[in-house]
Amino acid sequence: MLEVLFSGGWLMLPIIICSVLSLAISLERAVTLRASKVSPSELMSSVWLWIKSDQMTNERMSDIKNSSPLGAIIIAGLNSASLSRERMQESIEEAAATVVHELERYLTALGTIAAITPLLGLLGTVIGMIKVFTAIMLEGSGNAAVLAGGISEALITTAAGLFVAIPTLIFHRYFHRKVDSLVLEMEQQAVKLVDSIHGEADVD
Repeated sequence: MLEVLFSGGWLMLPIIICSVLSLAISLERAVTLRASKVSPSELMSSVWLWIKSDQMTNERMSDIKNSSPLGAIIIAGLNSASLSRERMQESIEEAAATVVHELERYLTALGTIAAITPLLGLLGTVIGMIKVFTAIMLEGSGNAAVLAGGISEALITTAAGLFVAIPTLIFHRYFHRKVDSLVLEMEQQAVKLVDSIHGEADVD
């Protein structure tokens, strides 16, 4: 296996580095973007219970804010609860923008890896074919070993680049979709909070 990788030439090194980064980012995002961690289902009802029973202390608000992204949005809304509905919504939107930025962390890097690894593979293909044609020019087409080495380098880097790029692109699209779903869920919870604070509805 190592011989196959080494036969791909020096461009295999950045491709391997990209594959390690892609795997690390994907695992980190899979853990971070769990629904139970980002938007706990019981959090809103607990917050509303504490508000109605006048048990929402500063310490509890701090714990809620640090517990999850949804908690940060809820506390931003509660801090503006004494203001108008519009101002409360603005505070929630500002907090949500910060939360979304955090949820999308490393996804740009994942997309970049998906984009550049096929290009690295293509560059390896070009370099390998240059070696082949240079060998043909210098030695003719009779030296099969030299020709095979150049062709092997061209094919291996292309295959390796695609091997890394395809799953990376899949994970990139999946995590973006996951973030969109989580943001939609948190927006719905925030709307419930605004309606509840301003007496238009109750939190279920």
